[in-house]
Amino acid sequence: MTTVTTTVLADGRELIYFDDGAAVHPHTARDTRPLEPRSPENTGELRFDALTGDWVAIAAHRQTRTYLPPADQCPLCPTAGANLSEIPDSTYDVAVFENRFPSLGPAVGDAPDNPVWGTGGRAYGRCEVVAFTPEHSGSFGGLSTERARTVIDAWAHRTAALSALPGVRQVFPFENRGQEIGVTLHHPHGQIYAYSYVPPRSAVMAAAALAYYEAHDGREALLGSIVAKESGSGERMIAQGTHFSAYVPFAAHMPLEIHLTPHRHVPDFAALSEAERDELAVMYLDVLRRLDNLYDTPTPYIAAWHQAPLDPALRPAGRFHLELTSPRRAADKLKFLAGSEAAMGAFINDTTPEHTAALLRGVSTAKRSAGTAAGTEGKVSIP
Repeated sequence: MTTVTTTVLADGRELIYFDDGAAVHPHTARDTRPLEPRSPENTGELRFDALTGDWVAIAAHRQTRTYLPPADQCPLCPTAGANLSEIPDSTYDVAVFENRFPSLGPAVGDAPDNPVWGTGGRAYGRCEVVAFTPEHSGSFGGLSTERARTVIDAWAHRTAALSALPGVRQVFPFENRGQEIGVTLHHPHGQIYAYSYVPPRSAVMAAAALAYYEAHDGREALLGSIVAKESGSGERMIAQGTHFSAYVPFAAHMPLEIHLTPHRHVPDFAALSEAERDELAVMYLDVLRRLDNLYDTPTPYIAAWHQAPLDPALRPAGRFHLELTSPRRAADKLKFLAGSEAAMGAFINDTTPEHTAALLRGVSTAKRSAGTAAGTEGKVSIP
């Protein structure tokens, strides 16, 4: 059973420790940095794009955020010596804290209703950082099954807590891995965004899921049907368990794309049973290690954990699932989102999902050696 300890940082931000089941850490250390108290008034701005219907967060204060610091100045390592980090305890397993440079929040509330051109408001919401391990080097795929399970419990805990905040309409845990993706801290970590609106991609998926759900009188969910078809075909399936299936989707957008979907219809991390969380820890590590062992250097990726929006009209049809994507289309090549993808949202995949699935099925699921994965910090060598 994961142990949870809640405390606060010097400026008032929340810090939560999640310890592995057998671990016992007192977490009595206090943040002694001379930080000014954080004020909800320092929340950024939300602006409405009338051309697309999108909300855009204007967060100019993030220009000063920490950028690729050396290991001895890492803000996610345990505090030691002169490095007074965001995590004051000298020992921890998993730590979650409010981002010091948030895109959204710290104030929470509702996004403006019935927006039109020129509409703006405060960028309500909350942004949290999830440190997967106290070790500065490595990656999620290098974690033990027990530690991966602790992270899943942390995601579930934070999903439930953030979903209960005023105005929050979507909770999105994710991980960016590799500088090619835009990572600014090498330490293995992820983030959680709690939005005051339903983001565009989530809205599109929610609408498709709802239409399918209603067309089948609430008896069948879209993702459930997709998993059944992928299982029946098998040509894009990578791994199957009792509770989850991992596969390359039929219309994969990216050269490397894997979906990990539960067999049961659940909306989010918090709704997973203990048995489902146990298997998810094993299968997620399986997927990440296949990805990492595909080439001689670690592969950059985005791990997007899609959860059902909190809107009561959309939530019944939404199914929790992982969408893991990478722009790596060969050992020495990356796919860049240029004109068609970036400007028009019209994706062109240079590989076939069936070929990608076959490659991933044949890859080892062994944990990558620390020297190979950690020493390159997730960088791909491009000639």
